[in-house]
Amino acid sequence: TNCVTTLWRLFKNLSEEQQRYEKQLIFEHPAFVKLCQQLLRDSRRMTRGDLVFSLHAVVNLGVPQNTLLVQTFLRVCQEKLNQLDNRCLSVLATTLAGLDKDKNVSALQAGLQILVEQRIPSIRDLFILQNLMKCLGKDAPVFLKKKIEMAVLKEIDHLTFPNALRVFLALDAMNYCSIPILNACSKKIQENVHDAPFRQLILILEACYNLQYRNVKLFSALADYGNSTACLWDKRQIILFLSAFETLGFQPSELMGIFAEKVTEDPEFLNLKNLLIVLRVYSRLNYIPRSQKHLFFETLHNCLNKYLLQISNTDLLKAVYSLCILGYLPHRALDELLQKDSRDELLSDDLYKEQKEMMLCHVKACMELDSPSFTKPAFVPTEDFSLLVSLNLRKAREALIELLGDENMFRQNVQLPYKYHIDFEIRMDSDRKKVLPIDAADDNADSNVQRLAFLFIPLSAFCLGTRHPQGKLAMKKRHLNKLGYHVILVLNKMFQEMTNEDAVEFLKGKIYSENAFPFSEVTVQDSN
Repeated sequence: TNCVTTLWRLFKNLSEEQQRYEKQLIFEHPAFVKLCQQLLRDSRRMTRGDLVFSLHAVVNLGVPQNTLLVQTFLRVCQEKLNQLDNRCLSVLATTLAGLDKDKNVSALQAGLQILVEQRIPSIRDLFILQNLMKCLGKDAPVFLKKKIEMAVLKEIDHLTFPNALRVFLALDAMNYCSIPILNACSKKIQENVHDAPFRQLILILEACYNLQYRNVKLFSALADYGNSTACLWDKRQIILFLSAFETLGFQPSELMGIFAEKVTEDPEFLNLKNLLIVLRVYSRLNYIPRSQKHLFFETLHNCLNKYLLQISNTDLLKAVYSLCILGYLPHRALDELLQKDSRDELLSDDLYKEQKEMMLCHVKACMELDSPSFTKPAFVPTEDFSLLVSLNLRKAREALIELLGDENMFRQNVQLPYKYHIDFEIRMDSDRKKVLPIDAADDNADSNVQRLAFLFIPLSAFCLGTRHPQGKLAMKKRHLNKLGYHVILVLNKMFQEMTNEDAVEFLKGKIYSENAFPFSEVTVQDSN
């Protein structure tokens, strides 16, 4: 046991390349075969500590799971399971978490689950608890997850930074979102973020996504750390970091600005995969560099042009769509995309056909509305999509009726060209003093009629923790402006929490206030 565990301790401190070389030497060494044979013979006579540490070492050295040695160790562990102390249970749990499911592993995990349930009240070590959490995994019953949660909360005052990282990731392994534990771990991580390895930062962000845990203070601390160390990171590391933030809907604006400069200075590192990630991140989070905006777009466009001969039609659509969201038209890529053969191949995929059709529709809208030659139309054809109002909008409808006195003073569920939809439309005179009845306000007759478009938006349409619209919403707002609408974004959750009186006053302020909406066109990055 001492021999095999010493081998593992030396082995784990090597680099990946060294590990591959040393592993081959170890497995080919005649003494290692004899060592494994000795372990196999002595397995039933080992102490509980030697048993679990030997299993842990041989598994991590890479001895295959289906070998007689590993399977024998697993069976002996089943026989001696009740004799294992909490530390041995922790080591066993760590080992099982890295093994594939088979008959012996499943039997051992089931027995371990029963034993953990009995012993939880006596376990006071956070390191042991987090190992058990990882082993029990997503399949553990909810009542057991709650028991472990209570055990961890009892020891939360003794939380150290290394344990905070482990417990955070163990909750992800268990697929259990305990807000009190996550908040405590987040606070400790924020205080010690400079000591966290890069890989751990990525795992933390991925865990937040999996657990649907959103903590703006934590994300801001990680982003600030990224800003200060970006000069030391490889460009591909920054891409990985930004991609993790994008999945959470959080915009690390300073880091995105730093990376945009790196892209314009040296775009050669952008292979096709990284280019698609960068386009997705910047378009979804609606970020455009304040300086050298055109150079940034041209650089990305030139990179895309290099791959036109090898890019798939689906990836080409994604790339063009991302640039269009940002208000940039990549003409050469557009020509390639809109060729009949490309379009037919794109829409032949039944699985994502509807999604691709919508993306193509938005691309065509951008080609028309974002073209320099486009002028605001005097008349926009519209139709009422439905007289029925969704539950979310009933409160707004009732408030508008109370404020304006008549439901003929506004339109609801209005369908516009380019498949755009607005929740409520209100028309006002040119001085914005008076709301006009819908029937009387004929755009053909009076081009000075001001049109207001109310959009009741979910929180998820904004970048996390801000009122900065994400890419699709920014594009819609920009296009509605081009069609002659003054867009008013209302956060639906906030509106639903208002009293009826406050809701009426809120809408009154938005309609009649001089500062309620700008009459100039919004930029793609307008944070409202």
